[in-house]
Formats: sequence, structure tokens, C-alpha cells
Amino acid sequence: MKVLWCAAFAAATALSAQTFSGSAALDEAINLAIEQGRLPGAVLVIGHNGQVVYRKAYGKRALVPAPEAMTADTIFDVASLTKVVATTSSLMKLFEQGKFRLNDKITEYIPEFQGGKSDITIRNLFTHFSGLAPDVPLNSPWTGYATGIRLAATTRPEGPPGARYVYSDINFILLGELVHRLSGQMVSDYARQNVFAPLGMKETMFQPPASLVPRIAPTERLNPTGAPLRGVVHDPTARNMGGVAGHAGVFSTADDLARFAQMMIDGGQG
Repeated sequence: MKVLWCAAFAAATALSAQTFSGSAALDEAINLAIEQGRLPGAVLVIGHNGQVVYRKAYGKRALVPAPEAMTADTIFDVASLTKVVATTSSLMKLFEQGKFRLNDKITEYIPEFQGGKSDITIRNLFTHFSGLAPDVPLNSPWTGYATGIRLAATTRPEGPPGARYVYSDINFILLGELVHRLSGQMVSDYARQNVFAPLGMKETMFQPPASLVPRIAPTERLNPTGAPLRGVVHDPTARNMGGVAGHAGVFSTADDLARFAQMMIDGGQG
């Protein structure tokens, strides 16, 4: 079966573009969105039959303090794609090794995860049917990875597991810690060695170095007069945890995510 795959990023000057019959319509749609102020720019990568058939950058990577043209190698804070690209992929590698079963209770691996939550399974966490709140408390200042895990492990559920879908970062904070408990490595290190490197995703990482900041698209200001975050994860919980968490923190490029998408299309073969 012929499959079309596409990785597009809003956040983003035309670069190299291969021949693709639908390119004019896509260019028009993206450029219109930029003209309307719906996004500063984008990077688009389209593949067909395992080959990139179109790659193009549009608009601006940054608007302040000075405009910067988007480039196809722009690095983005990919936010909750962390859940899929890093955490889920890492855990499925560990699952293949027989390290856990999906219906295992999370307390078997994170025993401090208590407070009426002992029936929550790993499957519940993956599918957002855990009954847990969307996020850990952020109303009082805190910092540190261990503090984030403690808050995730002690936040009481809002309902029984399996009863209702609630998208929850806590689920994947705990799943990121599960990678740590099972492998002895932080999810950032395990994903780099076992997912990103084998797929050739050389520009996908947590905590990007300062040398890459000029290529990173800014995200948001923490205050009206401050500079936008750039190379620092925008998610406040992941930022409090030091930039490494199971729910957010990954930075990547359109090309790298296209590699990941092709792996998924190929049934897990990289």
C-alpha cells in the first residue's frame, strides 16, 4: 500500500524543494496562515514511498528581538511529542525485552505511587484513563526532577482508573520515571541511545547545548518584558524538573521527525 507521510511544524524562506504535485496548494495554505498572523512560519517535510518528495521552510523562525528567516534545519521544542517520540518508544523497547507488562500496576515499579492509586496500571497511564489530574501542582514554586516525581506520585486521583479519559501529563511523568526504574537511565539518555541514534535522529534531544540555540525557534515569554524562551523547554513542569521529563522536553527538527514517522509507517523498522 502506498502511504503518504507528512511532518509539519508551526512556530517557521523557501529552501530546497523537490517536485511534488500538491506543493502549490500546500504553499498557498501555509503562506496564507502566515499572512493572517496565525503562525510566524513553518517547516514542511513530505515523504512518499519511503522518500522525501518535498521539503520547504516558510516565514520566520523568530520575530523578536529581530526577525529571523525560517530554515529547514530549525530545531523546535516539540512539547508533548516527547510522550510519543521519547517516552512511549523507550518503554516499548523495554516491553520487547520483557521488562514489564501493560496490565502491571504502576506500584510494582514505583512503590511510592500510593494514595488510593494502587489499581492504576501502566496501560491506564499510556491511554490517559488513570483518573489522575492533568498536571502536578504549580501554584507554589518548586524545582528538581525528584520533586516532580514526588508530586506526581502523591497527587491523588480525581476518579477511578478506566472510567474516564483525561489527558494527563502526570501519566507520562510517571512513565518517564518508569524508563528510569527499568533501565537505570534517565529517559533522555535511554531514548538517545536506543531510539534517536538508531534512527539517525542526530538533532533530537533533551537539553540542547548553547551552540544550537541560534537554530532553535523561540516559544514564549515568561513575562511581558523578558526575552522568549529559546533552547529551554517551555512546559513549566518539565522546566521545573530540569528539562528532562516523560511528558515534555524534547527538541527536534522536521527531518528527524520525518524519520520517526517513516519508522512508524514501516511497522517499527528503522
